[in-house]
Formats: sequence, structure tokens, C-alpha cells
Amino acid sequence: METVILAVVIAVVVLGALGGLIVGSRRKKSLPPPPPAAPDITAPPAEPHVGDEAETPRDEPRRTIEEVDLPDGSAPVAVEEPPALEIPEIEVPEPTAGRLVRLRARLSRSQNALGKGLLTLLSREHLDEDTWEEIEDTLLTADVGVAPTQELVDGLRERVKVLGTRTPDELRGLLREELLKLVGTDFDRTVKTEPETSKPGIVMVVGVNGTGKTTTTGKLARVLVADGRTVVLGAADTFRAAAADQLQTWGERVGAHTVRGPEGGDPASVAFDAVKEGKEMGSDVVLIDTAGRLHTKTGLMDELGKVKRVVEKHAPLDEILLVLDATTGQNGLVQARVFAEVVDITGIVLTKLDGTAKGGIVVAVQRELGVPVKLVGLGEGADDLAPFEPEAFVDALIGE
Repeated sequence: METVILAVVIAVVVLGALGGLIVGSRRKKSLPPPPPAAPDITAPPAEPHVGDEAETPRDEPRRTIEEVDLPDGSAPVAVEEPPALEIPEIEVPEPTAGRLVRLRARLSRSQNALGKGLLTLLSREHLDEDTWEEIEDTLLTADVGVAPTQELVDGLRERVKVLGTRTPDELRGLLREELLKLVGTDFDRTVKTEPETSKPGIVMVVGVNGTGKTTTTGKLARVLVADGRTVVLGAADTFRAAAADQLQTWGERVGAHTVRGPEGGDPASVAFDAVKEGKEMGSDVVLIDTAGRLHTKTGLMDELGKVKRVVEKHAPLDEILLVLDATTGQNGLVQARVFAEVVDITGIVLTKLDGTAKGGIVVAVQRELGVPVKLVGLGEGADDLAPFEPEAFVDALIGE
């Protein structure tokens, strides 16, 4: 019995020793590394609001769909309509017939130094040499010019000598006849806007700075529209910032289309495009406003000649109007002479003829260039450009 117990004890000890060996060997083996921890993911920054670019993103309370107040549909939602574009009102210019007659009173008030001065001198009882010298001085002061003055004085001397007795009415009639001879009644003063072949008629307006070319071009557009013509304006004065805007405003007032280019651009290109669009639109007349030029600057005058040549690639020019300030007197004749050499002037526009006693410039400039005064500006009003009528002009000078 004791032997059996001993055998059992020995077996238990042996099994315990074997178990300890197995556990020890397992501990000596390296255990696999633990799985990596989940990385911390940083949420992207919130989208910045206007003006918040430099601020730190912040948590903002958000509302659920249930918390948002939605319209119930009972009140209409007001939708603001875009403002309507203002369409400029088209004006109806005053008819040109009789414009100078209507303005005769104004011209008479401003020009009476010439006509009434001559009548006063001629009414003297004795017309001696001193009186005739005063008559000459009056004419020269009015910018009639030396040669025309001498012609007028010689004619008056002869007529007065033959006439003998001189009543006021006879003197007025005598002076009217002699002045009409100087002004000229046989010129064709029509502004040529109807070409013989195909439309449009092409008119170019030239002159020195400050004579009022752009304003004259706009007023001439009104004259043509009043006569039932359709007009395209070419803003070829690209050197003066406000010129194109000014001309476009004149055009919009009477419904005339304006062709313009970039500021400081090539004026010949603008003139070319204006004629091209005038042809495409079937317009009656194209008016081209050119930049003011000092007649002493050769380069600028050469460029004006270039504008003329470029336009004539489309069609010949029907009119080249020179705008002169009537107050410049004999200096205006120097300007006219230079311009005539460059672009073949066909007609004169005298501006600022009101407010001055220098109406004799009409005679002088016609003698200088051999071309007629076709239009006169007698004021600042939109319709104060009138076709020149010699009879009405002379009547305004000497009064009724």
C-alpha cells in the first residue's frame, strides 16, 4: 500500500516539473507588437466668412431643420425688379428755313458798330477826306480787310458823288448794295450732303483748337435731321478726352448714331469706320469731327491730310468745312490759309459771330480762300447754327 502511495506522489512531482518547463519555454518566445493606436484625425478648418480670413475658426451653433422658420406661403415674396434703362428723349430740331432771319435781331444788336457807324458817317453834310478815312477805319476795325475796304470806299465815293442829295433811306440802300457786292450773292452756299453716285454724303469738319468744331458738328447734325436726313457721327477727335462723349451726346439728342474709338487712338481709323458704318446703315450723311490742330504744327497738319486720304478710300469727300472763330479776325485768315493748303477747304463755318462787331471777317475769309461762308453760329443754343444768307446778314448789319 505504501508503495502505491509513493508511486502516485512521484508521478505528481514529475508532472509538475514537466508543466513548469513548458511554461518557461513559452515565456522566452517574443510576443508580437501590440496593434497601433488609432491616429488622431484633425477636422479641416471651417470655411471663413467674408472678412474672417485671418480669424481662428470657431464653433458656431447650428439649428436643425425643425428649428428653422420657413415661410408659410401666406405672404407674397417681393421680388425687386431691375431698374429700367433710361432712353434719351429724341428731340425734334427747329427747321432750318429762316433761321438767320429769326436771329437777325440778335445779330443786328451785336453788329451795329459796323452798319450804323457807316450810316452815321455817310449822313454827314460834308464828306471830306477825314470822313472817308473814318469810314475806312470803321471797315478795317470790322475785319473787312484792306483790299475789300478800298473797293467799298471807292464804290461809295462814286455813288455818293453821283447821287448828290442823300436821304437816310437812300444812304441805307446805297450801303446795302455795296456791302452785298462784297459779301457776294453768286456763291453756292449749299452744304453738299447729297453725292452724285451713292450714299452717304461725307462731310469733314476741321479747324484749330477752341473754335467749336465738336459743337458745330453736333449742331450741323441737328440741321440735317431737321431737314429729314439720317446722320452718322464720326468722333475722330481722339486726343481730347471729352470730345467723343460730347459728340455722342449731341447725336443721342437727335437720334444720330456715333462711331468712336479708344482715347488716343488713330483718328483716321475712326473716320474710316464711321464711313463704313454709314454705308452699312444706309445713312444719308456722315459727319466727321476731327481733332483741333495748331496750324503751325506740321506733324498734326500732315495727320489731318492722312485722315482725308483714308476716308477717300471709301468715297470722295463731299464737303470739308473749316470752322473759324469770328472774333479772331485777321489771325483766322492765317489759319484758314494753312488748312486750305492741306485739305482743300470747300466751305467756311463762322462761329461766335454774335457779340462782336467784326462781321467783316465774312468778306475777308471769302476773299482769302475763294470759298463761301456756308454756315454761321450766332449763339450758344442748340439751334443757333444757321445757313448763311447774304441778304439777311447785310440787313442785320445796317438795320431795318
